[in-house]
Amino acid sequence: MDVLAIRDLAAAHRDRYLVALRTMVNIDCGTFNRAGVNDIADRCESRFREGGWEVQRIGHVSGDDGAELGDTVVGTFRGSGNSRVLMIGHMDTVFDDGTATERPFSVRGNRAYGPGVSDMKGGLLAGFFAADVLRDAGFDAFERITYVCNPDEEIGSPSSSATIGRLAADHDAALILESARANGDVVSARKGTTDYTIRIHGRAAHAGVEPDEGRSAVIEAAHKAIEVAGIHGRWPGVTCNVGVLRGGTRSNVVAEEAVLAVDLRAPELATLQEAKRAIEAVCAQPRTDGVTISVQPDGWHPPMEKTDASRRLVDEAVSVANELGFALSDAATGGASDGNTTSAAGCPTLDGLGPVGGAAHGRDEWLDLESVVPRITLLAGVIARV
Repeated sequence: MDVLAIRDLAAAHRDRYLVALRTMVNIDCGTFNRAGVNDIADRCESRFREGGWEVQRIGHVSGDDGAELGDTVVGTFRGSGNSRVLMIGHMDTVFDDGTATERPFSVRGNRAYGPGVSDMKGGLLAGFFAADVLRDAGFDAFERITYVCNPDEEIGSPSSSATIGRLAADHDAALILESARANGDVVSARKGTTDYTIRIHGRAAHAGVEPDEGRSAVIEAAHKAIEVAGIHGRWPGVTCNVGVLRGGTRSNVVAEEAVLAVDLRAPELATLQEAKRAIEAVCAQPRTDGVTISVQPDGWHPPMEKTDASRRLVDEAVSVANELGFALSDAATGGASDGNTTSAAGCPTLDGLGPVGGAAHGRDEWLDLESVVPRITLLAGVIARV
């Protein structure tokens, strides 16, 4: 593929991209806003159909918590070759309803701003436009490109991860369209993560009349918070954060119940498992007689480790970038994405292939508009090289 010719084709689509980006950013689509997420899903489905993709739309079945999530939209574009490339972009954001009205899409200098502009409306659209420019170029030397637009990445993809894992096992490479890092790096490794809810049950008593009859769950929780936090850094790259300690009802009651919420992350599966066993060991030994502790994992992502196969994807991306005239590096990050799922399924994975962005999940989230054409071209070039 002549990537400079691809860049010219991408540049011809830039204005259409910006119009679509403005429209998408100005739609409230926090994960639990089913109507808003499905509004984005409708637009993705329309883009697939207009581009000649086969389309499957998978409705969400609410779980035990009763949450109603949006649909997963899967497009398949068939070619004449042998390679199978999986792209993934998510349609949900972390923002509350009303945010798009409060601070809608705007442009200041070379940056676009707005809720979800880089996480990940910019990358979501980049997947469609990269496929468009490959079609414009007449390139079809692939068996199929499969593009998953999922509704729930910001909460760990509980509805879509089974679909993603199944498809990843049947593809040669997975390209995740989260934004490139603020310095332009793509992402070749992500930490695995496990969330825990630790529930502590003591015995209530009147704090003034018979305090010694009580067994304080709050005091036990304080000890456990310190012990669990001590796991942080025990192995290289392992982080362990006690983010919530909640318990008790009134100051004159010995607390009967307490809860800890813990975030555990590790760059390798082996150290993630070691750290998980360490948390369980801490909780197996209450300091207070008569207190019981339960440990409940609330979902996890295995690490996205940099393998020889994923390293080759990095090398291809670096080669394409060099032909386009810019340097490209890869990096590891602590945050999880759907790339963790594809990697765990054995599919070589490269992440951060959207345009350059930063300040995700915050009021000043931004997307570098000067990076749009080069990164669409980079994505198309990597697909072609795969």
